Amino acid sequence: MNITVVALGKIGLPLAVQFARKGHTVFGADVNQKTVDLVKAGIEPFPGEDFLDTYLKEVVASGKLHATTDTTSAVAQSEAVVVVVPLFVDDAGVPDFGWMDAATEAIGKGLKPGTLVSYETTLPVGTTRTRFGPALERISGLKAGVDFHLVFSPERVFTGRVFADLRKYPKLVGGINDASGERGVKFYEDVLDFDQRPDLSQGNGVWDLGSSEASELAKLAETTYRDVNIALANQFALFSESHGIDVQKVIDASNSQPFSHIHRPGIAVGGHCIPIYPRFYLWNDPAATVVSAARAANAAMPSHVVETLAKIHGDLSGQRVAVLGAAYRGGVKETAFSGVFPTVAALEKLGARVSVHDPMYTDEELSGYGFSAYHLGGPIDAAIVQADHWMYREISTKDLPGIRTLLDGRGITSESNWSGVRYHVLGRAL
Repeated sequence: MNITVVALGKIGLPLAVQFARKGHTVFGADVNQKTVDLVKAGIEPFPGEDFLDTYLKEVVASGKLHATTDTTSAVAQSEAVVVVVPLFVDDAGVPDFGWMDAATEAIGKGLKPGTLVSYETTLPVGTTRTRFGPALERISGLKAGVDFHLVFSPERVFTGRVFADLRKYPKLVGGINDASGERGVKFYEDVLDFDQRPDLSQGNGVWDLGSSEASELAKLAETTYRDVNIALANQFALFSESHGIDVQKVIDASNSQPFSHIHRPGIAVGGHCIPIYPRFYLWNDPAATVVSAARAANAAMPSHVVETLAKIHGDLSGQRVAVLGAAYRGGVKETAFSGVFPTVAALEKLGARVSVHDPMYTDEELSGYGFSAYHLGGPIDAAIVQADHWMYREISTKDLPGIRTLLDGRGITSESNWSGVRYHVLGRAL
């Protein structure tokens, strides 16, 4: 089978490689010429994805994966199209469909009868049927659900472990009609493998949810649940700090119950999932007060952390403060909606001289985000652990000479490494 994957990002490229490793001929389409050139050369465009470097070289060398900037031509040669183009929201919480609409237009121009189009980018409920279906019909002259099949099948993977997660979690599919759903199920059964999961309510594999709307809501429900859960942990952390309680001990005790799972508190959770997808849900359901309150609580955490640092350290005006971690989470080279941006802004508002360290970024890359780069070993007055990179678990006073205050917003450092330093972990008593 010939397959086009539209957008070779941190999810799209591993998907394209997975399909190619199953023996299919895959066209990876991307608007970025540099990305296309790297893929053609068998070079991964981004670090940190387990097995991608090896697998990519294999499928490029075998001729199973081809990269191109011509989406329309690739679609014209394919029986299935998988769309993984990013979708964001503006400051008012309104989805910005610009990139998705452009990709849909390019797909429609190459669409032929019998093709399956599967949108994997997380969408507000109803978008597949009411926005992209009519757009594809208008551009191609074909009828959705009749001349071509249309489904929504959400990503359910984490960057860094995509290949493992593709096997671990059921693949959800929802079509705009029964025929589309059936075609979607058959497609994903042909391109994926699944681990045995006796813990699931039904066998691990491809699950047909019956409609594109149900599949869209399933993804929003997963990510919105996580956002609400994290907000709850953060609320516990704020309360614990002011009442002399170690919140992590409380959370560990609560999680010992078989029905419980509370996330750790943190400065903020970024990426394309947690800060964005609950806002897609709110776009559908603006009356969801629990969801909106959770989003506001999580968005406020960087400011709280900086205020806490000022409370512990004292006046931050003129103080050298290092923010450790530009990435939104450890081990991932991705700054999308990372807590680093509001944290740096809040520090600068208080007059601090801020620099940023991240082992995955060069000085030039950090400069491109408007940051001054910090190098471990340079003199510093205070520091905030913003991302849970593995190396930060072992840092100590020798890495941050002159430091007087460390605020760990991720709970990963060892207090024994900070003798003589004002040391605070988010969620512990002040």
